[in-house]
This record gives sequence, C-alpha cells and structure tokens, in this order.
Amino acid sequence: MDLATLIGILGAIGLLIMAMVLSGDIMMFADTQSVLIVFCGSIFIVLSNYTLGQFFGIGKVIVKAFMFKLEKPEELIEKAVDMADAARKGGFLALEEAEITNPFMQKGVDMLVDGHDADVVRATLQKDINLTTERHEKGAGMLMALADVAPAMGMIGTLIGLVAMLSNMDDPKSIGPAMAVALLTTLYGAFLANVVAIPLASKLKLRLEEEKMNQELVLDAVLGIQDGQNPRVIEGLLKNYLAEGKRKIDTTEE
Repeated sequence: MDLATLIGILGAIGLLIMAMVLSGDIMMFADTQSVLIVFCGSIFIVLSNYTLGQFFGIGKVIVKAFMFKLEKPEELIEKAVDMADAARKGGFLALEEAEITNPFMQKGVDMLVDGHDADVVRATLQKDINLTTERHEKGAGMLMALADVAPAMGMIGTLIGLVAMLSNMDDPKSIGPAMAVALLTTLYGAFLANVVAIPLASKLKLRLEEEKMNQELVLDAVLGIQDGQNPRVIEGLLKNYLAEGKRKIDTTEE
C-alpha cells in the first residue's frame, strides 16, 4: 500500500469537506445537475478517446497508484551478483536452480539457460520494457485527459448555469439554483482535475520510471552474465543505477 498517495488524496478531500462544513450547510455544495455535467460528462469524453477495453482497464491502472509492489534495486543487484557468480562456476544451467521472484529477471535467465544469442536476449527484453512503458503511459495519459476535460466541462456547466440565470431574471426563485449550477460545476471540475486525476497520473508516471529503471537494470545484469563478466564488475555497473550515496562496492575478490 502506498500510504503517500492515500494520505495525500484523502487529506486534501478531508480539508475541502472541513471547509464546506465550516461554511454552513454542506448540502449546499451538492448539486445533481453539476455532478452529471462534470463527472459523467468528463468520463464520456475520455471514453470517446479510447477503446472500451482500454477505458475499462483504467481501474487496474489506478490501483497501481495505491498498491504496487516493486523490488528495491539493491535487491535486484544482489541477486544478479549471486547469479553471475553461480554462472561463472557452474555455467548457465546452474541458474535453473536459482530462486527468482522478479518475472522479468526470470524471463531473461530462462533465455540464458535456453542458449539464446545476446542479440535475441536484448531484443526480447527490450521489447518487454517498451510494452510496459506503453501500458503505463496509456494509463497516465487517460488520467491526464480527464484532468484536461474536467475543468472544461466545469466551464461548460458554468455557461449553462449563467444562460439559465439570465433567461429567468424575472423569476427571482430561479436565479439561485442557476447560479449554484454555474459555480458548483467550476468547483467540481477543479476538484476532479487537481485533487484526483493529476495526482494519480503523476504517481503512475513515477511508477513507470521506477519499473523501467528496474527492468533496464535487469537487462544489463542478464547481458553481463551472458558475457561472462566478473560478478564484481557487474555489481559496479549495476550500482550506477543507484543514488550516489548507495554506490558502495565491495571490491574484495572471491
């Protein structure tokens, strides 16, 4: 569970609700017409930009912003060094017994055991990296599309409310509800874009960067093992993926 995402979004929503409560009756901020225009309208517009399959898959994408388990780069490096040492002593077949929890690394190791050429291994794993990147970017893109559309729908709702208000200036009772639609649609649009869609899209982009870095690390590790490089050389190469303060390399030869 990503507590930062959960606490951030719920905290923002909580503060907004508190401000509404302190303003008086919280129900004055609820308007069915505004909800239909902004929330439902925005969703339908985003749907028009994607296929049904892509659109209904957004739920799985959003879950990754809250629940996403990713190995630490240090753990992958340690595993890669262990496998490099095992391959150096017993050949690639020795890697069949290795316990690997990372599916991407497992795929690379399986290709080594099967005897594929380095070019085939590189092309296959790079293709997987590109497809993973594309999936993440599409999910983040859908949320950013929602962030772009929601304020626009809020503005459209505001215009609808203003037109309704100006058309009924002779009826004082109709001015209030029309003005509520005009203002609340703007509020709902800003809320949907800035409190929900943009933070989630930003978190998905962060997840993309983290997963892509791990996969590129694994790719370099697999190719280094295939090339028969010294485990310590591989470790030094892979630790370039870490922040400078974490790049302590054990140079002791085994």
